Amino acid sequence: MKDGFIKVAACTPEIQVADVDFNVDKIISQLEKCSEEGVKVAVFPELCITGYTCQDLFFQNALLDKAMEGVVKIAKTTADSDMLVAVGVPVRANGKLYNCAAVIQDGEVRAFVPKTHLPNYNEFYEARHFAPYRGECAAIDLREYGQLEFIPPMEQTVFVCEEIPELVVGFELCEDLWVADPVSNYLAKAGATLICNLSASDEVIGKDSYRRQLVSNQSARLVAGYIYCSAGDGESTQDMVFSGHNIIAENGSILAESRLFENGITISEIDFKKLAFERRKISTYPASAEWDYSSKDSGFLDKDNISRERFSLEMGETALTRKFAKTPFIPSNQAERNERCHLILQMQSHGLMKRIAHTHSKTVVIGISGGLDSTLALLVCVMAMDLLKRPHTDIVAVTMPCFGTTKRTRSNAEILCEALGVTFREVDISKAVLQHFEDIGHDYNDHSVVFENGQARERTKVLMNIANQVSGMVVGTGDLSELALGWATYNGDHMSMYGVNASIPKTLVRHIVQYYGDTCTSDTLRDVLYDILDTPVSPELLPTDESGTEMTQKTEDLVGPYELHDFFLYYGIRWGFEPSKVKRLAKYAFEGDYPDEVIDKWLKTFYRRFFSQQFKRSCLPDGAKIGSVTLSPRGDWRMPSDAVAKLWLEDIDK
Repeated sequence: MKDGFIKVAACTPEIQVADVDFNVDKIISQLEKCSEEGVKVAVFPELCITGYTCQDLFFQNALLDKAMEGVVKIAKTTADSDMLVAVGVPVRANGKLYNCAAVIQDGEVRAFVPKTHLPNYNEFYEARHFAPYRGECAAIDLREYGQLEFIPPMEQTVFVCEEIPELVVGFELCEDLWVADPVSNYLAKAGATLICNLSASDEVIGKDSYRRQLVSNQSARLVAGYIYCSAGDGESTQDMVFSGHNIIAENGSILAESRLFENGITISEIDFKKLAFERRKISTYPASAEWDYSSKDSGFLDKDNISRERFSLEMGETALTRKFAKTPFIPSNQAERNERCHLILQMQSHGLMKRIAHTHSKTVVIGISGGLDSTLALLVCVMAMDLLKRPHTDIVAVTMPCFGTTKRTRSNAEILCEALGVTFREVDISKAVLQHFEDIGHDYNDHSVVFENGQARERTKVLMNIANQVSGMVVGTGDLSELALGWATYNGDHMSMYGVNASIPKTLVRHIVQYYGDTCTSDTLRDVLYDILDTPVSPELLPTDESGTEMTQKTEDLVGPYELHDFFLYYGIRWGFEPSKVKRLAKYAFEGDYPDEVIDKWLKTFYRRFFSQQFKRSCLPDGAKIGSVTLSPRGDWRMPSDAVAKLWLEDIDK
């Protein structure tokens, strides 16, 4: 359970209809496997002890008695385990029969949670056998079936973990999710962070996709973990077929999913600290109710008739099996990635279009270095002009070679501008920078920060003044990763009149440019974009070699790999994970790519720079939010510029 991870399972055993002994043995066998895997919450299908398709056999006392014996037998096998288990069973209470989840832990049946919404349409006839739950309660006496110490209630209940307060487990059954107002809505309002659904969903064409979307969307709406466990092989095929479709989701993301028509166990880990963080962050998320344990007089499914029970788990480190993408900002699926890149370009260009129209700018002015960021910004400028139905010549692209500019980047900048049909200008700033060094008494051979920043600020001055010349506005090129690290010269490339890349992380910039190259119709444009993609990232502020072809300054050698920093940014800032947790996930995701000490080094660099460079973010130019992470002081991120990083740096060394 370290870092909030809890291992959970959706289990679909083979069953035989009405053969309780057979079914119980199969359930116990899967529970033993779950225990070996370290599972802490295991969910089985609806009515799995008897079989969902027993039909009028549910009227037979022999079956119902045997089912109760079976649930007690299952409970007794959990005596040496702290696993919280839910199995489906028919329960007699209040002169009616209820479709219930039997919640089991520590050798006892702790509660029976009844189904609220009974389908009685198409192929379903549950109301013929079962009563819907309407807030009534009952005590289920299991003494004659072998459970002597505890008489469990039948009522809607959430289970609160003593050791991990973020883990609160609620239960609904099949149709309870499919209705307009799902039971899980109320469970989440009562504090549930994990919803367990015991289901017997038959398979028809297209239903698996709908089911997957339903579970994903509900987990996202509730900001919750969701275990959906469905009946499979062994249910009657007289009129239906069951596929055993099991799904584990977390806040809209599918963590694990079974293949259709394969009984078995689906396992993953849900991060409950992550869910708790997101709920705290969302100001409209309802607070858990203040509980009055004695009151049962309120209406159906409100805070007063959802009981709270406590359960305990043995603490330990959860072995991780779920995937953590090395590049969390980038979809792994090619089609989805292309769709994402297309949408981002649309968002960037529409944002710039609005700003150009509002300011009545005759031109836009952009510095072109032959690198990735300025290339993406230029492509966005071109798309914005297309939206405005204005010529590309209204874009003034300025290349400003100096001491560190290589022949490759200089050539690529010119080819790119020519291929796009924009107005191209070259302003060699070498003389101006040398004059400035002379004015302030700086030795050219001193390649300190003055040497580098003098060039960056000169370039920004040139762009601003050209913009005045041509009645234009300067478009910024810096990206989100650079903003996080403060990898920009204050009042140099840090400044513009509108920053189109301010919400795009460096790893994603590369894929957007790649997408543009893959989909453009010009061979010349495609070739130069591909060459820019192959060029190392560099500010080119230190002198080149004598031939002028080789860079002597590569950003990732100095500040660290951007794929690591974007990983740190996503989990450390977007999700608020402790640095020690970010480190654990980075070592897990990048195993074999970076030694542990390298990850430690760059993680410390990330937090040290993130804190020390906030002053640059506090006065950022305007730029539209594109993704879930933005560092605009007017948007998602407000942080004092003099905050101290000590706590975060110490946590890395825990």
